[in-house]
Amino acid sequence: MFRLDVAKLLEATAKKRDTTGAAIYRRTGIAESSVYRILNGETQPDLNSAMRLAEAYDIDLRTVIKRVPVEQAAA
Repeated sequence: MFRLDVAKLLEATAKKRDTTGAAIYRRTGIAESSVYRILNGETQPDLNSAMRLAEAYDIDLRTVIKRVPVEQAAA
């Protein structure tokens, strides 16, 4: 299973001065409610949203999405 490293994502968004979910929504087009759920760890981005984040913030997905053992993912 794979999980988004929210802290690393926030580092990338801060470099563009996007410090709120609304700013991330405006730059990526991802629904604002989805952005907040992703940032709060309530959900994981789908591939389309992950690609939008990567393009908007010039990040390599391999640096912000990490493999986690299934046992940890269930916790």
